[in-house]
Amino acid sequence: MDKLLLTPREAADVLSVSRSKLYQLLAAGELRSVRIDGCRRVAASELRRYVERLGAEQGPPADVAA
Repeated sequence: MDKLLLTPREAADVLSVSRSKLYQLLAAGELRSVRIDGCRRVAASELRRYVERLGAEQGPPADVAA
């Protein structure tokens, strides 16, 4: 079974950003997290939603003439 919850370090690695950037995204409300006994975790599904939102905000790719 794949992990459902990731540590901040793991989540940052998945997004290819620094841990500091991940915490900025959390503070800005761009990503949601949960706490389990004081440990912050980010759901894998939340990371997927975030990346999908990024793609939707940028719109379709422009055609590049060859």
